Amino acid sequence: MSRLKTTFSRLYSTGKTGLIPYVTAGDPSRESVVALMHVLVSEGADVLELGVPFSDPMADGPVIQRSSERALSRQVSLHDCLEWVAQFRITDRATPVVLMGYANPIERFGIEEFAKAASKAGVDGTIIVDYPPEECEDFSRTLQQNNIDPIFLLAPTSTQARMKDVARLGSGYLYYVSLRGVTGAANIEPKAVADRLGLIRQFTTMPIGVGFGISDAASAVAVAQSADAVVIGSALIRIMEDAQAANQNPIEAAGVFMASIRSALDTMPAKRSSEAA
Repeated sequence: MSRLKTTFSRLYSTGKTGLIPYVTAGDPSRESVVALMHVLVSEGADVLELGVPFSDPMADGPVIQRSSERALSRQVSLHDCLEWVAQFRITDRATPVVLMGYANPIERFGIEEFAKAASKAGVDGTIIVDYPPEECEDFSRTLQQNNIDPIFLLAPTSTQARMKDVARLGSGYLYYVSLRGVTGAANIEPKAVADRLGLIRQFTTMPIGVGFGISDAASAVAVAQSADAVVIGSALIRIMEDAQAANQNPIEAAGVFMASIRSALDTMPAKRSSEAA
């Protein structure tokens, strides 16, 4: 059983909502990447999304764009990301790691070469923002042949045909973008999210993680009423950005923030496994 399946099976059996932080590889520094990953896990993360820095993002808001620019200024590459995952795996063999980014770095690497290298490093899944399912059947097949889950995005505007494509080609979990716009946007509507997840679940039994617009414990708990996992990126990166600007330890600040979200999720009544599945 893959690490993602094992993790979500554990969450289902305990009735808990998964917590998935997103951080940009190489920010706040190259040296801190692996330590940050371990801190996030120690404070309650169930899955880690590691962002691959890219110069021309289409879905990232200003906070994540700034973090990507800082990482690129430190010459962070896809090869570096794989090396950091491999280092993380030396002492953590259980926590799933998903690479999130854009197609260009992977295509420059070579799709088959990337899949093999990522599998060897210990990557469990990928979220490639500009790879829609109808255009990457070969990519998905190559990943799955190397025991990596291709994870796809759905949005409030996604058609039922797109939902069927994602259900057919994706694995691991499904990432639902909770609102129109870029990362870091506000005004999330939990009821609208719940209604949409109800429709999506007519087409898939995959776990559904919800991201974009989740900025604090209250919004995480609101979304967790219907989601199998909540994804937090911009708010976490902003916490580290502010800590660094105030000459405080950004890794410690990230850990404190992650623990607050985990605590809030754990105060929720346990979900019935039949609902989560």
